[in-house]
This record gives sequence, structure tokens and C-alpha cells, in this order.
Amino acid sequence: MVLAKVLSSTLLGVDAHRVEVEVDLANGLPMFTTVGLPDASVRESRDRVKAAMANCGFPFPLRRITVNLAPAHLRKAGTAFDLPIALGVLQAAGYIQSGMLARYQVVGELSLDGRVKAVAGALPMAVGALESGVDGMVVPLENAAEAAVVEAVPVFGVETLAQAIGFFNGTESLLRTVSEVNALFEKKAVYAEDLADVKGQQHVKRALEVAAAGAHNMLLIGPPGSGKSLMARRLPSILPDMELTEAIETSKIHSIAGLLYRDQALVATRPFRSPHHSTSDAGLIGGGCQELKIAATNLQIAATSRRVTTTGKFSSSSWPL
Repeated sequence: MVLAKVLSSTLLGVDAHRVEVEVDLANGLPMFTTVGLPDASVRESRDRVKAAMANCGFPFPLRRITVNLAPAHLRKAGTAFDLPIALGVLQAAGYIQSGMLARYQVVGELSLDGRVKAVAGALPMAVGALESGVDGMVVPLENAAEAAVVEAVPVFGVETLAQAIGFFNGTESLLRTVSEVNALFEKKAVYAEDLADVKGQQHVKRALEVAAAGAHNMLLIGPPGSGKSLMARRLPSILPDMELTEAIETSKIHSIAGLLYRDQALVATRPFRSPHHSTSDAGLIGGGCQELKIAATNLQIAATSRRVTTTGKFSSSSWPL
């Protein structure tokens, strides 16, 4: 019996929780079992891991393999466990000799050719890694910039499974991804649409200023093309600038929704959403109790509580929050 342990993370709401991926190789008929409340995408990792290992030159062990995701009472979802499961199998099979693997948090989805693909929620996972006190974090290269926003956690981006194996065996060095958070925050804190661009409409501008100053709701009524949505989209530009803590909280939600990219690791402006006036309650606020449902309002948490609704014949609702 051979046992390996790899640290990973799962999302519950907008927070990440530490997960220990335990891999056991035992004698018996070849089989692969995953326990610890995995969903279908986690159970399917068996086939992705097997193909990725084979295509990277590492034969899949023909033994009885049991993968335990602890704590077992938390529901595990998503494809972020592919890379830690593969590394755990490789360490249990003797392909990884170093003890570094137990001190790093690892997340990543595997393609069949061994490439490591991006996952959702890398930023809240990095926040969770800071609270866990790990030595560092290994993430897909596409997620490295957003995870590096948490400067206290060393973040290393990998492109392939073979590269991750070389890093933990000490045969390949990876550059730490560094993010200048304050400089990035100042650079991104620019609104593409500014209220100062609007000519005329002085009475509407005054109403928007009062609503922004007093945190009031506002209703704009008019025919299509009169400028309701145009004005509403520009309300965030006159709200107080976001603080760094607000930007990180907002970025966490965008990260879970998969809306952060390599060139936008931090959301530094107050988001604006424009749901259709016929949207349902579930479509607007989300639903369910096990995981975050990314709906119109979820992307606006921690931004502001000011609401502007526009209405008119054949027009839609606009909601900057």
C-alpha cells in the first residue's frame, strides 16, 4: 500500500476551502475510485488523468487506486482537482520523489495531451492558500496573474503536467509570478464610460448626482433612444473610487464566474450589469444552497448598493451596483 497526499482547494460560495487529496495505490484488480462527495466532473477526472499521464510518457499504474477528497462532508465540484490527482498518483507510483508536494496548494484542469488548462476561482483559492499557510501555489499559467494578486503567497504557473512534475522533482525551475497590486489597481481604476461625456441632460445629471450622494434608488422613464441606459451606465463613474479590499472582493466573484483574464487580474471599477426587464427572480439573484449561482446581482456584490432602473416601451432595465 502506497499513500500520497496533495493539497488543493474547492469553492463554497465566494470562499475557498482547503482540500487534502489523498491517493492510495493497493494491490488488487485495476480500478479507480474517487470518494469524498465528488460531483460528475470530479469523477470524470479519472479518464483525463489517465490520458494525460500516458501522453506525457508516464504509464498509468494498473493497481487499485482510491482517491479521497477530505474533508469528506464538503461537496467537491469542478475540474480543478485534475492536476492534484495526477500528481498524487505519480507520487504514489514513485515518479515524484520530493516532499515539496505536501507543502504546495495545486489546482488545474488537465487536457488529454497533458496541457494544464485554466480553472475558475483561482483568486479566492489564493486567498484560501494564504490562510492555510502553504509554501506556495501551483496554478495554470492562465490563472497565475489573478492568483498573484495575493502577494504573500508565491504563485507558480505551469503549462503542462510534465512541467509540474519537473518542478516538484527539482529538475525544472519555474519563475514566480509577481503582480504589482497597487500599480495594477491604479491602472485599472479608469472608467471607459464617464458621465462627463454626456452633453445636455442637466436635469438627469442632477438626479444621478443626488442618487449617488445619498445612496438612493432611481427610476428613469422615457421612450427608447432618449438616453436612459446611456446615463445609467455612467453612474458608477461618479461614485467614490473603490478601495483595494473592495476590488479584491469584487474580483473574487468575477474569478468564480470565469470573467478574469490574464490581462485583467483585478476589477478596479464598480461593475455595471444590465439584466433584461423580463428576467426571472432566479435569473436575477441566483438560486440554490450548495454553491454560488452566478446571476446578474452576484457580479455586483461588494461594489455599491445604489440602484437605477430604466423603463420605457421596448426598453430594458439597467442596474449599476
